[in-house]
Amino acid sequence: MSTAVVVGSGPNGLAAAIRLAQAGVEVTVVEAYARAGGGTRTSELTLPGVLHDECAAFHPTGVASPFFASLGLERHGLRWLWPEIDLAHPLDDGRAGLAGRNADLTTRSLGADAARWNRLFGAAVRNFGDLVDEVFKPVAHLPKHPVTLGKFGIRALPPATATVRRFDDEPAKALFTGVAAHSFDRLDRPLGSSVGMLLTAAAHAVGWPVAEGGSEAIARALLTELTALGGRVITGVRVTSLAMLTDLVGTTPDVVMLDTAPAGVLEIVGSRLPGHVRRALTRYSYGPAAFKVDFAIAGDIAWTNEDCRRAGTLHLGGSAAQIAANEAATVRGVMAEQPFVLLGQQYLCDPTRSSAGANPIYAYAHVPHGYTGDATEAVIRQIERFAPGFRDQILAVSTRTPAQLEAYNANYVGGDIGAGANTMRQIVLRPRLAANPYALGVPGVYLCSSATPPGAGVHGMGGFHAAEAALKRL
Repeated sequence: MSTAVVVGSGPNGLAAAIRLAQAGVEVTVVEAYARAGGGTRTSELTLPGVLHDECAAFHPTGVASPFFASLGLERHGLRWLWPEIDLAHPLDDGRAGLAGRNADLTTRSLGADAARWNRLFGAAVRNFGDLVDEVFKPVAHLPKHPVTLGKFGIRALPPATATVRRFDDEPAKALFTGVAAHSFDRLDRPLGSSVGMLLTAAAHAVGWPVAEGGSEAIARALLTELTALGGRVITGVRVTSLAMLTDLVGTTPDVVMLDTAPAGVLEIVGSRLPGHVRRALTRYSYGPAAFKVDFAIAGDIAWTNEDCRRAGTLHLGGSAAQIAANEAATVRGVMAEQPFVLLGQQYLCDPTRSSAGANPIYAYAHVPHGYTGDATEAVIRQIERFAPGFRDQILAVSTRTPAQLEAYNANYVGGDIGAGANTMRQIVLRPRLAANPYALGVPGVYLCSSATPPGAGVHGMGGFHAAEAALKRL
């Protein structure tokens, strides 16, 4: 029987492990943290019984993932929950742009721009299943749905700042720019619309759900599936070399999967990497950081805009121009006075996260890579900007700086929770120019993290494709 070791137990690592185990490979997953799950962990960060997602929180790519869907994870207790409104983007004048599965809400919020919005996203929403089938694969593949992929590509290529010129009014402009800002990159460069196009289409096609009980429910379901297939998990062991793996499992594994950032590959594989691979991974760039702030609050946030009180996810950044300018500053290494903030009210559709009248609020700000300051007050000010009085509702606060995020998960280099900058080059060629982006030039050793296609997100597809590459070699 062939053997494999997977280093890292995030969604991609577990997906790779499951795919290998399905093929009859004996799989061991090794995780540095005391609990498996990578970015899909949930903990009591503020008050007893109040559950907070530690990193990933909203899962449009998870509910759309072809591999996750094939596993039937609902058999293992995973339950997706949707808020009444998937996404809201409040503005200073009291209006808000809305996106989600309820087309009427979006149309009402966007007014005269609604028809233009529907034309922009209509094809991607109608053919979302076919689109996911294409964009969740490596760039170099033979399309099964070339028309769908081509239409999406035409709309994904322009800068986000160019795409918003289609709209006349601020709700639509800001709404799209806020979604595009999930790229953690400048929005005035080619392919700046790509992340915004995909995630907005997902909001309308499948929504932005959460996992009941917290994102760790996804990891638990994957672990249950892996165990049922005979796989095992070792926690609390940080792998620093390939030689360690032989000692851990008692034999030299036929396959090694690294669910790590390229920096982890350089440490673990080291001098065994071919020179051209080592140089490429050394040049790999990381993006801006997240500064995480979790709140326990009394009651619900009294947003100025009533619709925001029913939204699972909110983007707090003001106008499209403000977001674009602040994201550009963040990429340059300048901390914005009013940073882009993503806020989650997961408890609205998942009351199991609340306790004794205290509700969890999830938030993070976009800050420069490796930022060493304290962005807590900036986050609170951004919330107060659209919900005056929020400060008085706070019962407890928990923060994680970029350095603390990296200490929590070594893949978050400099606080980059996407495991790599979404520059034009790295969107297309991630992590390097190669026919097989998962292979590392060392027989049997593969990279399967978010640093590989199709990039960041809780969908497991990077791990699935890396495992497929390994199985083909086996």
